[in-house]
This record gives sequence, C-alpha cells and structure tokens, in this order.
Amino acid sequence: MEGGDETWSYGRLDHEARKIAGWLQRRYAPGTRVLLLYPEGPEFAAAFVGCLYASMIAVPSSLPGQYQHQRRRVDSIAEDASVAVVLTCHAASASVGDWAVSQPAQGLRWAVTDGPEFSDSDAEAWRLRGMDQDTLALLQYTSGSTSTPKGVMVSHGNLLHNSEILCRPFGLDRTTRFGSWIPQYHDMGLLAILLPPLLLGGTCVLMTPTTFLKRPHWWLKMVDKYDITWSAAPNFAYDLCARQVTEEQLAELDLSRWRFAANGSEPVQAATLTAFTKRFAPAGFRSDAMAPCYGMAEATVFISGTGQRELAVSHVDDTLLEHHTFRPVPLSSGGRDVVSCGSGQDYDIRIVDPKTREVLQEGRVGEIWLRGQSVAQGYWGRKDATRETFQAVTADGDGGYLRTGDLGTLHNGEVHVTGRLKELIILRGRNIYPQDIEHFLRARRPELVGLFGAAFVVPVQSPGGGVEEQLIVTHEVRGGISQDDLATLTRSMRADLIREYSIRPGAIALVRRGGVLRTTSGKIQRAAMRATFLEGGLETRWLDVNREVGGLIARA
Repeated sequence: MEGGDETWSYGRLDHEARKIAGWLQRRYAPGTRVLLLYPEGPEFAAAFVGCLYASMIAVPSSLPGQYQHQRRRVDSIAEDASVAVVLTCHAASASVGDWAVSQPAQGLRWAVTDGPEFSDSDAEAWRLRGMDQDTLALLQYTSGSTSTPKGVMVSHGNLLHNSEILCRPFGLDRTTRFGSWIPQYHDMGLLAILLPPLLLGGTCVLMTPTTFLKRPHWWLKMVDKYDITWSAAPNFAYDLCARQVTEEQLAELDLSRWRFAANGSEPVQAATLTAFTKRFAPAGFRSDAMAPCYGMAEATVFISGTGQRELAVSHVDDTLLEHHTFRPVPLSSGGRDVVSCGSGQDYDIRIVDPKTREVLQEGRVGEIWLRGQSVAQGYWGRKDATRETFQAVTADGDGGYLRTGDLGTLHNGEVHVTGRLKELIILRGRNIYPQDIEHFLRARRPELVGLFGAAFVVPVQSPGGGVEEQLIVTHEVRGGISQDDLATLTRSMRADLIREYSIRPGAIALVRRGGVLRTTSGKIQRAAMRATFLEGGLETRWLDVNREVGGLIARA
C-alpha cells in the first residue's frame, strides 16, 4: 500500500513458479534444501510454490539484515539444513549478496528469481515428479523463544490436512479474502495466510511487517480496502492498534466486513481483546469477530480455534492455578482471566503431568500433548529431539504424541493455554507464569504500557549455604525519563510485586526500548534474556539489585 499495489493472477503465479521449478530441476535432485530469502511479496509465493512443484524442500528464513543476531539466525538455518542453493529477488539481492560472501555462507550458490537467469524455457522444461503425502515439503524453523531454532519437517500431507482443518471451523472457502502483515517465513504468515487461499483458489493480500510497525492503522486500512475476511496477528499487534490508532484514523475505517480476527503466536490476553473490540466498535468491528487460536510449527501451524462467536474467557482462581488447578470463580473474586483458544477437534489432545507422564483429569493443568495428521515428521537432523518431542508415550503406554512444551488444560472441551513449561517460574513451591508478572506491571505502571518485559529466575547462594531461586524482572522504558524518575519507577515496581505476589525480586533492570530480546515473530526470549543478564551483558538504564544477585553478576 505504501509504494503502490501490485497484483498477480494465478496464471502469472503458476508461470513464475514453473520457471523456478524448471531451473531447480535442471540443477538439483529431488529433496534438495532451498533457502528462500525474500521480502514479503508475490516473489516469495512463486519461489515457495516452485519448490513444491520441483519436489524440493523449501527453507524459508528472515533476511540477513544488518545486525549480527539477524545474520546469525540465517547462518544457523543455512548450516543446519545443509542448503544447496539460495533463492532471492532483485529487491533483496544487495542484502543477500553481501551475506553470501561472508562466512559461513561463502561458496553457497544464490540466484535472483526475477532476473534473466530464469526464463520461459525453464517453465517449459518443468515436469511433475512423483511425490506423495509423506514427501517432505518444508523445513519450518522454530522461532527460538526457548531454545536454538530447529527445522520442523513438514510434509505435503501435513500442509493439505492443516489447511483443511483451519478452513473448516471458520467456514473459509474460495470467496474468503485472506490478508496480513505477518512475515511469510513465519509459520503463521506462510501456512495460515498464504497457503490456504492458494489451495482454495481464493485471494490473499500481503503487507510488509515494517509498514505495520511504522503505521499500525495501515493494517486495518488494508482490511477495509480489500474486504478482507480473515486476518491474523499476534496479541501485541492488537494491543498496538488499540493504543495507537487515532480518532481521525478510526473515523476513516469500516471494519464491519472483517469476519475473523485471529489472534495467536503468543499468549492471548483477554484485556487486549476486550480493549481492541471496544476501541474499534465505532468502525463496525463486531465482538464475535475476535478469534483466539492456538498453534505451533510442530503441528504445521493450526491446532485449535472456533468460528464466529463471542469471546470465551474463564476467570480462574490464581492461587489454585499456582498449584496447577484450573477452577473458574466469580468475577468478583480475585483471579486471572484465561482465554479459550477453541476446540482442536482433529487432534487427540491429552493434558499430561510433564514429570510423571500421567494423563490428568479435567480441571488440572499440565503439558498439552497432541496426536493427529497435522503433526509434523520431526526435527531435521535431530533424532534425539524428535524422539523426545514427537514420539512421546504416556505413563499408561499410549504413544505417538507431540509434546508441545505448553502448559494448559481442556475446559468444556476447549484448549486453554496458561504458559510455557520451560519458562514457568517456581519460587518456594509456587508456580508463577512470567507473562502474568509482566502484564501485571504494565497494568499498574503507565510508563511501561506498550513496551516489553521479561521475567525469569536465577540461582543464588543462600545465607545457609544452599541455593535458592530469585526473581529477576527486566523491562523496557522509553527515552527521556530522568534518572530520578527511573529510580522511583523501580521502587514502585518492587512494591507492587511484594504487595501482589509476596515476592521480593532479586533485581529489577530497566532497559532501553528494544532491549528485551524477541524472536522474529515477536515472542519474548526469556531464556536469552536470562543468559545475557547472568553474563553481565545487559545494557541497563537503571539497575536495582540486591547483594546476592549483584555478586552473581560480578562473577560473570
């Protein structure tokens, strides 16, 4: 929308994809890994479909970028997947070319698919090769929010089944208009925005993430202008729009035709959904259009969600939740709102004690385990991780489950996600979710609204000679706040935590905007923040730390 619209027909997409497929088939064997480095746009779609046509394995990735952490991710993906060739387009060729001559990419062949090297003769030479539903189509690299990114092996059958179970509960068909700004290398952008309309013969509208981040209301303008029915985004995007869209921008929007506003990829906050619905009701946004979903790359993308209905939220006893019991209580009681992410009818879903592997009864919180046709084949080149994650067996001998690493429960037959197993904070026998702490502080302190935080624990030596965990809270703050105000803010945050959670944090670290590490999809990298903090590498604007934790950092 920023630089003018570009439209591709199915005829053009097919022709460009066959050019790429023919070019690949002349040079590489079926099953070759092809790294796709593209900005958002139809050129990526042509390259992805071209890989499918050629029976190659597509490996989408973010662009190398100018920062070291961006290049390290691309380096690790290229090396882990043992890619043979890199495809890109003219718009990204300078960036990709600069990366391609550096280590360890040096020596990799790369080609510009909208350049003269790809011709009509390649399209004519293309031939459909034998493949079936078990043929590997895609290595979808995980976001790396809790560990190093791993290549999820997604088959053609996974792609077909997952698109079907995504479209069915929402009644999506060829008349549905899809659209979003989510990156196409991300599983939600590729498999919940781009692929379903291609299989349905529908329409898809794409916008760059940069455009959205600079001008959040342009996403909503896109929904209005193109009559988009289905659009999806992480929770933070809805929060950003609710806070930043002005009255003038709101007055120009008509969102009455938006049927499904899918929310996924990170914990769904009831307060965000309510705020967004209220804010955009004057623009015709309907409360039954908000569609919380649950998904992950290891299950291709979509796991659960329910069609048009009012938001389903359970208000649960937060004290019992700390002990893994999910019990709804009246709104007048103190508690926590947990959003239903709908039903996952095409999966066998179990709630399992992650330590004993015992299947838990309804009302108990445990790790979510899944079994179904959309569950991917495993992790590329990682047999041990594949066996542990994709071939889990319950205590009573029922096997073939995917361990999601997510904590939650089934309530009234619907999935309720409470947090990530690896990020759960355990303090003096209490189980506390880091996102609850982060959300609580932002709700209490206006200075933190719209920014990101990361809560985690570190081990310190106790006075008695043992080891105890202490809570560390890091949070972004905006520029322009004086040192005196930062000190006051830190004291207030400490007092809030003591009063609400009866926890005296070992440290509160305030960092610049952007200082909280996140994945390419926006998930907070709490493990990476913890490692950076322990190494003494966190660049703080203000640090309030006790003696024990201070000594721990000093020894780093």
